[in-house]
Amino acid sequence: MKVVILGGGVIGVTSAWYLSQAGHEVVLIDRQSSVAQETSFANAGEISPGYASPWAAPGIPAKALRWLFMQHAPLILRPNVDMAMLRWMIAMLGNCNAADYRINKGRMVRLAEYSRDQLIALRAATGISYDERRQGTLQLFREQKQLDGIAKDIEVLRADNVPFEVLDRAGCIAAEPGLAASASSIAGGLRLPNDETGDCFKFTNALADMARARGVQFLMGRTIKGLARAAGQITHVVTDEGDVTGDAYLVAMGSFSPLLLAPLGMRLPVYPVKGYSITVPIVRPDAAPVSTLLDESYKVAITRLGDRIRVGGMAELSGYTNDLPQARRDTLDHSVGTLFPGAGDLSQATFWSGLRPMTPDSTPVIGATPIDNLFLNTGHGTLGWTMACGSGQVIADLIGGQTPAIETADLALARYRR
Repeated sequence: MKVVILGGGVIGVTSAWYLSQAGHEVVLIDRQSSVAQETSFANAGEISPGYASPWAAPGIPAKALRWLFMQHAPLILRPNVDMAMLRWMIAMLGNCNAADYRINKGRMVRLAEYSRDQLIALRAATGISYDERRQGTLQLFREQKQLDGIAKDIEVLRADNVPFEVLDRAGCIAAEPGLAASASSIAGGLRLPNDETGDCFKFTNALADMARARGVQFLMGRTIKGLARAAGQITHVVTDEGDVTGDAYLVAMGSFSPLLLAPLGMRLPVYPVKGYSITVPIVRPDAAPVSTLLDESYKVAITRLGDRIRVGGMAELSGYTNDLPQARRDTLDHSVGTLFPGAGDLSQATFWSGLRPMTPDSTPVIGATPIDNLFLNTGHGTLGWTMACGSGQVIADLIGGQTPAIETADLALARYRR
């Protein structure tokens, strides 16, 4: 079967790899000159299945109101509200209850754990290298009330048999010795020893090279203009350099997926949630993080990537914008600077933003559509890197008519029609 993939980020490339491994002819199309040039370019670097948690959670509406007025706010809402944003926000708020939280987190952890297992297997089979580290993740709580509120997360971790440790300040410093120099309050932390880190950009490019060697065709620098349909099926992809035909078509275009599907009469509830990162050269390795840390107060992740520190986070609802406000940079500088003072040279940091494709329930959309030969692998939000390999294997199974190793019915677009 010839499968045409639309999108060259980590989701599109992992899908291409697993489809190729299953024996399919694969063509990947992307508007950029090379892979991983957009949201996969400079993300936070975490592979954290245990922290796969829905944004829509009990208490989030009240927290969101407080966050909007913080100096270093983890949530930013710009005043250019559109109908797609309003629909998404209403649907997200509808998931902010305990019952939906448990359902959504269960889906997310299931896929994320499976994805980590697939990544481990891929690494063992290919030797792929991407500045990876396997030293766990520490969720750090600056305030006692944050530490006191982790019961619901621990409940899900226990149910899914995910190893964890609840730490006091001394335990946090033992896990991340660089914290010893911090003057900030540290109430404690939740550590997941099996989580990993790595450079998503390096991984995606290395995997693309391996896929290309296996015969995957990469049509880069082509603008996708639309999908042509006839007799209930997609017949070809319309690009600025001509049509591309296949037997099956996979949309993996992140936040831009809904724009492609809308002319087909298909509403995909994915909205861009903008995130920011800085990449900081390390000047004092002993003061730098050894793995990855989540600063719960600012919703910022701080990750060691070789001789660099990647600091990423925040959630900005501002549509399809790519500007770089200084205020967002200040929040990232503040988080890493107060927890790991002197570890990196902030004056030499590079500043970046990306559009995360977020669903209202925080669960990606993977599987079939009402059009027979059209499939989706998108909507991973902040967890595209964490969920990439599992999502790629799942969609390869579904397109090939195989039964995936995990339950996937509740990941499909059809869940929004119930």
